[in-house]
Amino acid sequence: MTEAVSPDATSAAKPAVPEASAGTPYSAGYTRYAMFLLLGIYVVNFLDRQVINILAEPIKNDLGLADWQLGLMSGLAFAVFYTFLGIPIARMAERKNRPYIIGTAVAVWSGFTALCATAGNFWQLIIYRIGVGVGEAGCTPPAHSLIADYAPKEKRASALAFYSMGTPIGGLIGLVMGGIVADAYGWRTAFLVAGAPGLIFAALAFFTLKEPRRLLSAQAEKVRMASTATFSQTMAYLAKRPTFWFIAFAAAIKAFIGYGHAPFTASFFLRNHPAEIAALADDFGLKSVGFLGLALGLISGTAGAIGSWVGGWIADKFGRKDLRAYMVAPAIASLVTIPVYIVAVTIDSAAIALFILAINAFLGTLWYGPVYGTGQSVVPPHMRATAAAILLFIINLVGLGLGPLAVGILSDYLNNGLGLGAAQGVRWALIISSCFGMVAFVCFWMARKTIREDTVS
Repeated sequence: MTEAVSPDATSAAKPAVPEASAGTPYSAGYTRYAMFLLLGIYVVNFLDRQVINILAEPIKNDLGLADWQLGLMSGLAFAVFYTFLGIPIARMAERKNRPYIIGTAVAVWSGFTALCATAGNFWQLIIYRIGVGVGEAGCTPPAHSLIADYAPKEKRASALAFYSMGTPIGGLIGLVMGGIVADAYGWRTAFLVAGAPGLIFAALAFFTLKEPRRLLSAQAEKVRMASTATFSQTMAYLAKRPTFWFIAFAAAIKAFIGYGHAPFTASFFLRNHPAEIAALADDFGLKSVGFLGLALGLISGTAGAIGSWVGGWIADKFGRKDLRAYMVAPAIASLVTIPVYIVAVTIDSAAIALFILAINAFLGTLWYGPVYGTGQSVVPPHMRATAAAILLFIINLVGLGLGPLAVGILSDYLNNGLGLGAAQGVRWALIISSCFGMVAFVCFWMARKTIREDTVS
């Protein structure tokens, strides 16, 4: 992977940061800085993407929206442009300066996040969320490709897992900040605060991230440019790598569940445990939305970040002896998380439910490092950015695009169509969608059978 995890497995309490070693282009100090900067960018990426989840209920009440509209604006509206633009941007990243692409992307999505504060109706908010998706399409494919260049193969899963910690950490900050700011100043101000940090990170990416290709000699650069694969050549290559497709669809199902649940978790607690949540919030001197943002952010963000790092550490540690180990932890976690989640949303105590969701968050992020590391390892270097974009295309179109919308439609149907009511409708929509984890388990297990033959770099 890149250089994320220390070989010393005893320091599990503190995620190790990749350092330069044989076969890496830069010093240990610079590599460490670059990894932290990329992590920071990804944190802002997910902060801006996910802050809308804690704001969903206030936005719904203010603009008079249905659950399917919440699902559309938090999922599909963002995901369509995010996924489809990811591939052409990745093609650009195979040849152009990747730090410049990342810096431009950060500036664009941060600007549109701030514009969400000005939305006066549902369709304006949809347009601005599309803008956020357009910007964020330019982040992860070039970042994955950079990380694969920054670190040696034997640490790639750990390094990409380190980068992927931005998902839960960004979600944590988005939920905590969004909830507290929305309670104090309203949901519009929360969008403004969320968009501001991106401008700083955009400048840092432009002026301090280095492009490893510049280290190549002129002749070596000509050879590399000549060997750059077309999109069709990359697709033809991946067509012969079943491992790639197994992990792509396994991760897509995991994302479908995770993204599908995200906009409705706070709504679940507000509809099913209003009195207990209000009492807990009062103990902290907060309102219900602010308390849920704090609680869900700290619980899922902390546990999710640990799960992401642990997944990468397990993959690199045990994958050195047998590459099939990359798929074992994600497969088992996909099964175990189903009953864990069902208990969380059916238990009578909101406090205990929040605690159980921490276990679910830990299990739900174990796949990041193994999947993204494998996605970079089954292709040669000149196909990495495109392969990352294709992988993210599948994950996000299915997961982010369909997950929130499907759960929202199901919630509305169970509420209105079957007459279960808003509280039970969202509860059963969350339960039913969690059961798709069985499909992810099967896909991960199938990938375990082919990963040794398909890994090339």
